Amino acid sequence: MKNEIIIEDKIYEIRGKQVMLDSDLAQLYHCANGTKTINQAVNRHKERFPEDFYFQLTLDECSKFQIETLNNIENDSRSQVGTLKVKQGENIKYLPHAFTEQGVAMLATILRTSIAAEVSIKIMRAFVEMRKYISTNLIEQKHVNNLVFKHEDEINKIFGYFERKEKASKLYMDNQEYDAYSKIIDILKQGLEEVIIIDAYTDKSILDIVSKLKTKVLLITSSKSKLTKLDIEKYSKEYHNLTIEYKDSFHDRFIILDKKELYHLGTSINHAGRRTFIINKLNDQIILDTLLKKVSDTY
Repeated sequence: MKNEIIIEDKIYEIRGKQVMLDSDLAQLYHCANGTKTINQAVNRHKERFPEDFYFQLTLDECSKFQIETLNNIENDSRSQVGTLKVKQGENIKYLPHAFTEQGVAMLATILRTSIAAEVSIKIMRAFVEMRKYISTNLIEQKHVNNLVFKHEDEINKIFGYFERKEKASKLYMDNQEYDAYSKIIDILKQGLEEVIIIDAYTDKSILDIVSKLKTKVLLITSSKSKLTKLDIEKYSKEYHNLTIEYKDSFHDRFIILDKKELYHLGTSINHAGRRTFIINKLNDQIILDTLLKKVSDTY
């Protein structure tokens, strides 16, 4: 592909960590406002980006690694980028931010660009591909001088993280209620226009979750669920994003995002984490289409 970006060439070793820069990530993710989009997303989720996930480079680091910096902070589209000058008196207004491997993975969960999912997979695969070079203890990159990983245990931990993420499945053990609840919330928030929740055994707790969503929500549940008419009436007086349909033919639990992404839950949302269960992202288009057809038949 013409002008295709080689992701491996966009990985630097800075402060003993392998990182990617906000400007490169903005380009990869097709962010309309450049790094402004990246940094705004991070600022909205500061608690998810500790220092070992995300940090700002110093002037000396930019000079050492020949990293470009923005001379005009007002134009955040990054169309006016120049090579760093370190002459005395120079006033560089923008210093890049760097994301570690964990930071890049976290960023992928909060960005809402149309290409984010596709690019995230490419980045993960790029790191996995680099393992082939790591096994020979030699990686040569355009922007990194003799990038060599010396700690095999650390390497396996990092790349194992990306491999697990690409599989898009997670096992939750007994009493991991908060972790499971948090994961489900993160999944639901990825919906941009419509979220479909299929859970026959839900209760009032689903309303607490749905109230925090900015999208249209269709909840399909059993007529025997613990969600009462009074609960729904009170919710509908304050919130107007929820439609409820009753259908007794569903047993398993599903989440469908924008009719494009499908998750399977091994337990009801209100019971998530009480016992061991798994959350799977299903990439089978036939299953998704079949489920959507069945959903459309319910209303």
